[in-house]
Amino acid sequence: MCGIVGYIGKKEAKDVLLDGLTRLEYRGYDSAGIAVAVSGQTHLRRVEGKLQGLKDLVKANGIPAAGLGIGHTRWATHGRPNETNAHPHHYKNVTVVHNGIIENYLSLRRRLQERGHEFASETDSEILAHLVVEALNEQPDTAQALRAALSQVKGSYALALINHNDPETLVAARSGSPLVLGVGEGEYFVASDVPALLPYTQQVYFMADGDVVTLHQGSMELSDLTGLPKTCEVKRIPWTLAMAEKEGYKHFMLKEIFEQPRALADTFRGRLRIASGEVDLPEVQGLLEKQNFLSGLQRIYLIACGTSWHAA
Repeated sequence: MCGIVGYIGKKEAKDVLLDGLTRLEYRGYDSAGIAVAVSGQTHLRRVEGKLQGLKDLVKANGIPAAGLGIGHTRWATHGRPNETNAHPHHYKNVTVVHNGIIENYLSLRRRLQERGHEFASETDSEILAHLVVEALNEQPDTAQALRAALSQVKGSYALALINHNDPETLVAARSGSPLVLGVGEGEYFVASDVPALLPYTQQVYFMADGDVVTLHQGSMELSDLTGLPKTCEVKRIPWTLAMAEKEGYKHFMLKEIFEQPRALADTFRGRLRIASGEVDLPEVQGLLEKQNFLSGLQRIYLIACGTSWHAA
C-alpha cells in the first residue's frame, strides 16, 4: 500500500517528509516524491524507484525551505511505475497525494478533457487536482473546493492537498483508506500510518470515513464532507516505533498472516488495466500460451524457511 506524509509547521518540511516516507518504506512502493509550497509556488521532486533516489535528487538539486509540504511513495495501480505517474500530482496551483481508487475516473477524465484539461499522467489520482482547480474557480476556500471535488468522486481515498495560492493551509480527507492526524506544538502531521508520526508526536487522531481536516500553523478544523464541524478526539498512543510497525499485533508473524489478503490484492492492483478490462501478467503470459505447458511440468519448487517451509 502507498505511503502518505504531510506537514505544516515551523520545521523544514522536506526533512519531515523524507524521514516519514523512510519509516513507511516497509509498505512497498515503486516510486516516490515530495512537494513543498512557498512564495506562491509549488516545488516538486519525483523519482522512479527507491526513496534513496529521491533523497539524492533533493540533495543534488535542492528544494526551497518551506514549512508546508506533502510526500508519497507509490505502488503502481493506474499507469506504469515511472516518474510521470509518481505522486505528488500537480495541476496549476493544486498538488495532491492520494491512496485508494477513484472508480469513476474515466468518466471524470473525459468530462474534464472536454473542458480543456490536459493530463500529465495515466493515473486516477491526478483527477483530484483537476477537480479541485475547477472548484476553486467557483469559490476560493481550499477545503470547500476539496469537498466539492470529492462530492463527484466514487471510490476510496486518503489524500493530502496543498494550494500554493493558499500557502498557510494543508487539507486532508479520508474515505475507505487509512489516514492519521498527528498533533504537535503549533504543527500538524498527516500520514497513512503511525510510524511516520512517532518521532514527532504521540498525540494522534485516527481519521474516520468522511472526515476532512483543514490545518494551519497552530490551528485546525475537522468537519464532514458537508462542512459540518466535528470534534477531534485526539488520543495519546503509548506505542514505541517497533510496536507501531506491528500495527497492534503481538508479533510480526501474526501481522504478516493477517496481511496476506491485502498483499495479494496489492500485487494484482498494479497489473489491472481498468480502461481495457485486462490483467497484465507479462512474466507468465508467454509461458501460458505455449501448448501443453502445464501438462509438461515435471516438478514444482516451493522455496521457504521456518513456518513457511512446514506449510510448503
